[in-house]
Amino acid sequence: MQAKRFGLASLGLCIVLALHVVDEALTDFLPFYNPMVERLRERFGFWPMPTFEFVPWITGLTVAVVVLLALTPFALRGARWMRPLAYVFGVIMLLNGLGHSLGSLYLGRLLPGVYTSPLLLVGSIYLLAKAVQFPASRE
Repeated sequence: MQAKRFGLASLGLCIVLALHVVDEALTDFLPFYNPMVERLRERFGFWPMPTFEFVPWITGLTVAVVVLLALTPFALRGARWMRPLAYVFGVIMLLNGLGHSLGSLYLGRLLPGVYTSPLLLVGSIYLLAKAVQFPASRE
């Protein structure tokens, strides 16, 4: 039963990520993001985040979502190696959701992708909680 909950938490966060990608694409994320990265590079001399063009960005995110969805059956079966992946996925999505939410508060306006950021927060926290509870006893 815990494997099923863990797998469903993973599936849920994958679906939320897909919705978040659509949210970002429809609310012009890249015209906000790319200039921000450039300003941070100018200010600090180095910034670890890349800039993107739309087609490679949307293609990369689509491939990532498809790969993550393809891993869901392993989580549902209780594959031991899925647990560390779930931690990485959960933490990255938690930071993503926080970035959109806190960035909107800091700048005093709704940033692209903010509409689905609460779902990212809830989904990532739920996946992390299920990963902690999951004994990962098989495969």
